[in-house]
Amino acid sequence: MQVEFFPSRTLTFYLARLFVTRIIAVLLMLVMVLQLLDLLGESGDILAYAGNGEPELFKYATLRTPQLIARFLPYSVLLATIITLAALNQNSEVIAMKSAGISAHQLLAPLFLAAAVVSVLSFAFNERVVTRSTATLKAWAAAEYGPIPKDSGVRSNVYLRDGDNILLASTLSGSGPGIVMEGVSWYRRDHTGMIVQQIRSPRATYVGPGWRLEAPNSFDVRTTTTQRLAPLVVAREITPSQVALSSVDANSLSIIELSRSISALKVAGRHTAELEGAWWHKISGPLSALLMPLLGAISAFGLARSGQLLIRSIMGMALGFAFFVLDNASLAMGNFGGYPPLVAAWAPFFLFLLVGETVLVRTEE
Repeated sequence: MQVEFFPSRTLTFYLARLFVTRIIAVLLMLVMVLQLLDLLGESGDILAYAGNGEPELFKYATLRTPQLIARFLPYSVLLATIITLAALNQNSEVIAMKSAGISAHQLLAPLFLAAAVVSVLSFAFNERVVTRSTATLKAWAAAEYGPIPKDSGVRSNVYLRDGDNILLASTLSGSGPGIVMEGVSWYRRDHTGMIVQQIRSPRATYVGPGWRLEAPNSFDVRTTTTQRLAPLVVAREITPSQVALSSVDANSLSIIELSRSISALKVAGRHTAELEGAWWHKISGPLSALLMPLLGAISAFGLARSGQLLIRSIMGMALGFAFFVLDNASLAMGNFGGYPPLVAAWAPFFLFLLVGETVLVRTEE
């Protein structure tokens, strides 16, 4: 007996074409609506900076759109699966194909093929476009949508430990001794961990050792007094290499750059479980699109005129959204150390792969 994974060539292209066109349509709809809502929420902050106008709003939209595409592409695949299979079921095309001897897995094979291509394209898009737009948008937001340094290595919200003290910076640009911090706050703490002095400065540069604060303002917690200080040097124990390691943002780095950062952090004896989980999720995240045809497949079967088509579609949607909820929860548990990074990134994928395959085999095969 000859077993073929795909149905006929004509049917394969027919199902794949239906599926891909619906993925594109659903993705465009979601991105357009969500981009409009997001832009309405952020437009006030963007236009609050003097001189900003329509070009800045368009710039924000172009930077935000890749993030929305990356986040909602798996949802689009899920919804496209349900729409495609429900329509085929409604028009009795599924019954015709099964009458011709096509199994449930063969019927879904073209969808799996299309979803695999989407996963590969999603991974490449995330690595080449999303990481860069995320880094730029974070730096721009940290600068309150004003001018940011042109250096491509701009990072935001940097947190550093200076012994018992804390050094914070809104944005950071440059590398090595040429690192420049902006929006700097230095907190001096006593032996109990209580903050006794806060010094704010618009800019800090490395003077080796230490960081020189320009035009600092000091606030004494005990006396509640504020005074202007001459430029001074703080955080003498913090080096540029420590600054570079502390400002690793997994969402702004490609998988190769993140691998290098994780290796450097391990050499420095730093905790890397959260970054390792993010590294694995850069692979498992795009692959979640491959899982959606299986989770939404329940909407393809059963008699449409029995009144169960809507219920089956809701069940497929519930399975898909349950996967996304568990995926986010698993990553959060991994960040807190509850799961190993590998398990946190991959456990939901394989769990729902088994669930979807079990439902399909027991109900249709």
